[in-house]
Amino acid sequence: METVRSHERGDRAAFTIDLTSLTTERENPASADIDSKSTVEILEIINTEDKKVAFAVEKSIADIAGLVDAVVASFKKGGKLVYVGAGTSGRLGVLDASECPPTYGTPPSMVQGLIAGGREALVKSIESAEDKEDMGVKDIEAIGFSGNDVLVGITASGHAPYVLGAMRKARELGAAVGAISCNPNSGTFELADHRVFVDVGPEVVTGSTRMKSGTAQKLVLNMITTAAMIRLGKVYRNLMIDLTPVNKKLVERSKNLIMRAAECDRETAERAFAASGKKPKIAIVMVLLGIDASSAEALVAANDGHLSKAVEAFNAGRDRDRGR
Repeated sequence: METVRSHERGDRAAFTIDLTSLTTERENPASADIDSKSTVEILEIINTEDKKVAFAVEKSIADIAGLVDAVVASFKKGGKLVYVGAGTSGRLGVLDASECPPTYGTPPSMVQGLIAGGREALVKSIESAEDKEDMGVKDIEAIGFSGNDVLVGITASGHAPYVLGAMRKARELGAAVGAISCNPNSGTFELADHRVFVDVGPEVVTGSTRMKSGTAQKLVLNMITTAAMIRLGKVYRNLMIDLTPVNKKLVERSKNLIMRAAECDRETAERAFAASGKKPKIAIVMVLLGIDASSAEALVAANDGHLSKAVEAFNAGRDRDRGR
């Protein structure tokens, strides 16, 4: 038995974790003698185990969908999505959150990631930080977490006090709470409205949850934010039309997106891109409908940011006018 004790005054009583009960801590028979294998054989074992991860995630799609719907509902009322984790799980949450602004043009506050130990823990292992339950509470309070927001606890084992503390506080505030874990008896599931259990089985290297468990978490996080952003109208067909062109590559990508979506030549795309204030979505509407930037902005806003709906509404209005 491993005892995890809180280090801060006022935390809950010490509790125990029976590591032998955790799927991710069991020995994997497929890699039992991996230390005697050649490099190629080692890689083949790892690759074979990794192939199982996507199928494990597939079994959890219905649960992930419920969490996505809660996130979308929160976004529509001005709320935010906050990931909370420790170690690899925390880093993955911070990574997913940090990629939303450039990819979908969201403000940094809309999707946030909190990791036990703070910024230093992103590049340096601070294992003891996850034992501090009250720091999870303090960290979500520091970002102004409220009942309008969604908190998702990410943890392979499911018992990190830092994560559990944040989840308890979120519940007290009346927020929707989700949990992603790779163990069926995860402590996070007791505190979650939306439980995402991804059964990846034991790791290739026993207990090394940065491997299959981490891969599964990354896949699920990608699904949550990608699906939510699509539901918010930040994708047209399969093009990420709300990206923020902050460097040369993204400027070029923006122009290519306009050319593809509006089926226009490069010169037309460049003119619209400049006139739109470097907003690909607005530029596409301008070219597709032959309207100016302010009209395109108003039309998109009137249709909840959905480009397809904006085009349909414009064409429907034009058809009505012609029928008079």
